[in-house]
Amino acid sequence: MGDTFQDKTMRFGATLDRFIHLNRQTPALLWSFAYFFLLLTAYYLLRPVRDAMGASSNVLDVFPAPMIAWFAGKGIALGEYTLQMLFTGTFIIMLMLQPLYGALVAKFPRKTFLPLIYGLFIACMLGFYWAFDRQMPGRGAVFFIWVAVFNLFAVSVFWSFMADIFTDAQARQVYGYIAAGGTLGGFLGPVLAQVLVKSVGVAPLLLVSASLLGLCVLCLTSLSKWASSHTEKGIKDTDIIGGSMWAGLKLVWQTPMLRALAGLMVFGVGVGTLLYNEQAAIAKAFFSSDEARTQFFSRIDLWINALTLTIQLLLTRALLGRFGVAPLLLIPAFAILIGFAALTASPLPLLVAAVQIATRAGEFSLAKPARETLYTRVDRESRYKGKAVIDTAVYRGADLVFAWLHKGLAAFGSSTVFAAGFVVAALMTVNAWRVIQTEKRMRDQ
Repeated sequence: MGDTFQDKTMRFGATLDRFIHLNRQTPALLWSFAYFFLLLTAYYLLRPVRDAMGASSNVLDVFPAPMIAWFAGKGIALGEYTLQMLFTGTFIIMLMLQPLYGALVAKFPRKTFLPLIYGLFIACMLGFYWAFDRQMPGRGAVFFIWVAVFNLFAVSVFWSFMADIFTDAQARQVYGYIAAGGTLGGFLGPVLAQVLVKSVGVAPLLLVSASLLGLCVLCLTSLSKWASSHTEKGIKDTDIIGGSMWAGLKLVWQTPMLRALAGLMVFGVGVGTLLYNEQAAIAKAFFSSDEARTQFFSRIDLWINALTLTIQLLLTRALLGRFGVAPLLLIPAFAILIGFAALTASPLPLLVAAVQIATRAGEFSLAKPARETLYTRVDRESRYKGKAVIDTAVYRGADLVFAWLHKGLAAFGSSTVFAAGFVVAALMTVNAWRVIQTEKRMRDQ
């Protein structure tokens, strides 16, 4: 029998009571919750627009006319390689930005470089508002790449900051709730996108997102001040990390935990990219306008975030606190294996959407909190530099490889794509086990 409304109400009340109790013990929880809520609301306002650009049937919306003409002169129709070109551009930009980010982290204290990064993102949003308001040709490619950069760097910086503040024991208690704050933002963002895009169009979404990011800066400033005097780690917001701007790459190669997490990231991104590209192909075939595609992707995001929030409130904290990271990494891995096996046998559009929802919900509610908990056990340079390399360069490098792999596999049909995805999912499961074993060795030392 299903739960009654009274049962659900009681469970929600118990969850709220635990949150209030934890916040009394660790006041940083509420600030962190609000910060992540606002950050992901801002991002999920932009994500449907980005996805709509990537799936646009009008190549002039995505690429500038001179670029289209140049490739046409080489016998290449850019409209047939939209996502592959976008992923390639994203990877190149990520590599170019990595040393700049490393230099900022090495030179400036946390109180300076965190607001600086978010301030730059706000300025970019205002510029994109102008471009979308005037329907500038070629805006789609620049915006698609920029949103990917924004998501990876902004979220990576957030979790590095959290690892500065909380100990491993505290992280096991609060990360589930903090992640739930992000999920609520991920739920609200698509709702706002659907409502606003119908009444005011695409461009004003950029202004709303910029305003929310400004509130994030207020949250991180207040949180940083509190953390400097109250965190058990004794890290001040004026402490400079130092080191080389290229240290992140070296740390990922030399540190067993970072190396294991990088391997897990490669294959985790692989299954997501193969699935995402199939989804984009469906959207391009069935929806003719940016607005229609934006609404389609918004609905998928709503379902993802509703499932994510449910899991975070009911399972994440309990599993992480009692059993550690192992179930949080293995449950999503096995779910993806089952999903791709089903798609290989029957690649139906509705099933593709269902597996996409299950894949991303498992990643956000279980796998990501587990990975972020592990960063509390490494040094600050590894948290800010090594983690940034994994979350940006490794992530987008894998994106690039699997985007082009999908292009080749797609010629043989959806079943072939999903069969390859099943193999990649198996490799992801193996690497999840490597991370678990590495974490166990760290605890035993």
